[in-house]
Amino acid sequence: MKKYAMPILMLAVFETVAVTLWLTKHDIFYLFNFSYIGCSIALGMFLFIRKNRYARRVVQLLVGLYMLVYLGLISRENMQIEGFWYYLFKGAFVAATIHYAVAKIVGPLLFGRGWCGYACWTAMVLDFLPFKTPAGPRKKLGWIRYVTFALSLIFVAALFLAGVGEEPLERIMFWAFIIGNALYYIAGIVLAFVFRDNRAFCKYICPVTVFLKPMSYFALMRVKCDKSKCVSCGKCRRVCPMDVDVTDNSRKRENGTECILCMECVRNCPKNAL
Repeated sequence: MKKYAMPILMLAVFETVAVTLWLTKHDIFYLFNFSYIGCSIALGMFLFIRKNRYARRVVQLLVGLYMLVYLGLISRENMQIEGFWYYLFKGAFVAATIHYAVAKIVGPLLFGRGWCGYACWTAMVLDFLPFKTPAGPRKKLGWIRYVTFALSLIFVAALFLAGVGEEPLERIMFWAFIIGNALYYIAGIVLAFVFRDNRAFCKYICPVTVFLKPMSYFALMRVKCDKSKCVSCGKCRRVCPMDVDVTDNSRKRENGTECILCMECVRNCPKNAL
């Protein structure tokens, strides 16, 4: 049972969050929400241990579609970064703010950029594209993420400064979720074909990475290399969609805060060194 310790631990973490929020917020939705996500992630980790090649994709679809369709479209919650700013300005600790706190601000201290690999509904679509490994070196375009981050904040702040009423503001935020997602998908698909890299959007445009990158530096869950087994074949680097040098165990390794825990390096290592 030792090899199943990690999925059990991950499920326990999410169940702890689920029960805590249920009891403190007095809303059973949080029990369902975080239990569902925890079970989905634990299932994916279990499938990975069982060497199922579609393990991560199963989790992506289970969590990504739930957040996009149920929370976003049906429940009309803006789960994008604009929704986080909106509820933060309102002083409401609800779905979007809790989601960001758990998945993108505090959570990465435990599981790094795991959100990007297993739950992001934008990457869920982009990962179906044919360019699963980068065709060339990383471009120096990471500054764009800070522009999109600032624009999202300015957009929501402007609505509050303009004194927009609560009801029209709710409608604006819902349509911002619809239009924002459409723009993300269009930009992501175009960039993937231009750079021949499914994850180009994640590397250069996504504003959420402004939260994720610094927190991921301290992540407890990290891919590490057993130097005694490694033969420096370079295959792990070639299959990594985020250009991470996983053979370097230091926290300062190249693109270290970009690791999405997709485990492609682990799955493809010929010597089981990772």
